[in-house]
Amino acid sequence: MISVTVNTSKPYDVYIGADILSSIGKQARSLGNVSKVCVVSESNVYPLYGSSVEAFLESSGFDVVRFVFPAGEASKNGDTFLRLLDYLSQCGLTRTDLIVALGGGVVGDLAGFAAATFLRGIQLIQVPTTLLAAVDSSVGGKTAIDLPSGKNLAGAFYQPSMVICDIECLNSLPPSLFEDGCAETIKYGILYDRSLFSHLEENGLVFDREAVIGRCVELKRDVVCEDEFDTASRMRLNLGHTIGHGVAACSHFTMSHGRSVAVGIAVISRAAMRKGLLSAEECHRIESILNAFGLPTETTFTPQELIPFILSDKKRSGNTVKLIIPRKIGQCDILPIPVQDLEEWIQVGIAK
Repeated sequence: MISVTVNTSKPYDVYIGADILSSIGKQARSLGNVSKVCVVSESNVYPLYGSSVEAFLESSGFDVVRFVFPAGEASKNGDTFLRLLDYLSQCGLTRTDLIVALGGGVVGDLAGFAAATFLRGIQLIQVPTTLLAAVDSSVGGKTAIDLPSGKNLAGAFYQPSMVICDIECLNSLPPSLFEDGCAETIKYGILYDRSLFSHLEENGLVFDREAVIGRCVELKRDVVCEDEFDTASRMRLNLGHTIGHGVAACSHFTMSHGRSVAVGIAVISRAAMRKGLLSAEECHRIESILNAFGLPTETTFTPQELIPFILSDKKRSGNTVKLIIPRKIGQCDILPIPVQDLEEWIQVGIAK
């Protein structure tokens, strides 16, 4: 098992290993005077792990309730969020009680935002069951719901009290969902770590899961501790996301987050290459690894279709959009560009 301590304004530990889900009751007991736990999950994940997690918690003396919502990004909205808050109130959770977010990024975002706002904040354990959540969204304290006008536009920075990542949960993922998480995993290699990138190149989908997840968490830990509230260096974690969110929105979210981010990474890498900021060899390696992991690198959406969604994204600042530009594998720059230049950047990256 790997343990990573995240020393943010509220320090917490991330545990990564095989068959560690059974420790959740003991770990939750270490958080203090908790009596009631609400397990928040979704309709695909709960049947796989929900009963076991509840049993582990009950065996440690907790009163356990559950809130299960329909799986999918479409549920990460204001209606589900308010129903969850009302359920927590009806169940009588207090400020010393606990939410367990059992699932992928949608569950973590929704349950995390509820933990941040219910009674002005209660404790939260993230239990990621997807690779994407394990390497990225469960760590760092970003929580949010979607609004009709855009993705993740209402939310809060709220660090969990603990993260428990049992890599055995990844065995139940359909291949497409595992590949989704690989996009975020590859992203960390492009951003910070050529050795990680090379390991993924050499091993493909059979990479060392515990070691790779642990390394991604360490990298995110370092970034979050330096810039907890996403005003400077943490913006690099948005590599591929600005264009990717536009792709997801244009598809009415039929294209998953990971695949959309993969397209965004490929588009911005090609744009960087064609503008002389990234070598053709490095760009080729980036496109090749995305393809090797079953991820898309092209989009049929035009810049004119993508831009309205990109400009509604929370990463825009006034008339400026900050693009994350690969300069070489292991190094990316934050490049503020005027909104009026965005169409040309996207066009250059999309062109074949």
